[in-house]
Amino acid sequence: MMDYDSVHEAADFVKSRLSRDVPKIAMVLGSGLDGVADAVEDAVIIPYEDIPHFPKPTVAGHSGKMLIGMLSGVPVICMRGRVHAYEGHPDAMTGLATRTLWALGVETLVLTNAAGSLLKEAGPGAMMVITDHINFAGVNPLVGLNDDRIGPRFFDMSQAWDPALTQKLFESAAACGEMIHSGVYVMAKGPNFETPAEIEMFRRMGAGAVGMSTVPECLTARHCGMRVCGVSCITNYAAGMVPGELNHEETMEFGDVAGKKLTPILKHFVTTI
Repeated sequence: MMDYDSVHEAADFVKSRLSRDVPKIAMVLGSGLDGVADAVEDAVIIPYEDIPHFPKPTVAGHSGKMLIGMLSGVPVICMRGRVHAYEGHPDAMTGLATRTLWALGVETLVLTNAAGSLLKEAGPGAMMVITDHINFAGVNPLVGLNDDRIGPRFFDMSQAWDPALTQKLFESAAACGEMIHSGVYVMAKGPNFETPAEIEMFRRMGAGAVGMSTVPECLTARHCGMRVCGVSCITNYAAGMVPGELNHEETMEFGDVAGKKLTPILKHFVTTI
């Protein structure tokens, strides 16, 4: 459920586990990016399965825990893993965690994911700041009756990925001495990897990275007025760009490589907001 009462029930449970104010910044971590969560200090850890209405992720690399602690001295919520539409969850469930963060009072949401690269200059282990997205999956958690207490029925997405926050990500990467690319993220539903023909189509559409998540969270966050920025950690070249088959083990391996680069960037980034 993603209705008003359900998300507030989930948020109230989280608040009951805290002895501190709820942070205004939250991060969602994709496959293989647990290194960022490891940098969170003095954390209260809440398994998703303990939070009312939350489903437990079933994908390797998504441990399903909410961490509430300090990153570079800044209070943050770190979502260690997410649910995906391809796991069989209804579309609405892909936005439940995001709407719960809104009910907690989070104002800024940083989305990360493991993605395949459509940019020849961005190979495995690279990072790409998300400047816009294409929802090729057709997954939208906002379909259905709208609750005006949460957000409007129709809302603008022309600056879905906040330009000011995006600029701060670039500046943080430069401050850490890390190269970071930029581009459009396209979401495919999965769980299969894409075909070479699909990848060629995405490239012609202007996409720079492809994955199976993130867009529903952005939609949900923008609907309720949260600011959003994000980074794709490149784990492989997409299908047809180089010889060989794609596999999830590669996603985990190079997600860890990119995650090690991303951690200091996010540690710097949270101090600039």
